[in-house]
Amino acid sequence: GEDGKVFLDACTEHDVNGKHIQIVEGKTGHAIIQRDKNAQNCILLFGGANQMLTEEYVDGVLNDFEAGDILLLQNEVNMLPYIVDKAYEKGMQIALNPSPYNEKLDAVDMKKISIFLLNEVEGAQVTGLTDPEEIIAKMKELFPHAKIVLTLGKDGAMYADAEQKHYQPIFKVK
Repeated sequence: GEDGKVFLDACTEHDVNGKHIQIVEGKTGHAIIQRDKNAQNCILLFGGANQMLTEEYVDGVLNDFEAGDILLLQNEVNMLPYIVDKAYEKGMQIALNPSPYNEKLDAVDMKKISIFLLNEVEGAQVTGLTDPEEIIAKMKELFPHAKIVLTLGKDGAMYADAEQKHYQPIFKVK
């Protein structure tokens, strides 16, 4: 967005390649994260410039990548089906955090996703199940070639792919 100069300056200062960052009319997208006393999140999202992608822009960015490169996506941008299709055509690995989970995801061919990064709420929204073990099993059934990372808040995280499954308890930190 028009208010992104501070971010671009920080990228330059810290040698972050900002080649594909462009300023568009309007405000930058952002989120406000609220936490309750149990450390549960409630996120308010303003899409802003993140919702202004064009096919031309996406094509220009993806031209600099090739098969095997990883594309990390979240459902905070427009054109998600187009981006997934084009990255898949190039043979890229596509990692998706389906957050915020909404009806826009229905248009995405999820079979093209290489890596799912989701929390237990999103896992329930994708599978219709609430038990983490059942979510993992259903995700593996629905997307047998994908790697799945299921975060469980205070209960840690789970990882699964076609050959293995791991559970990682939470690390206690101050």
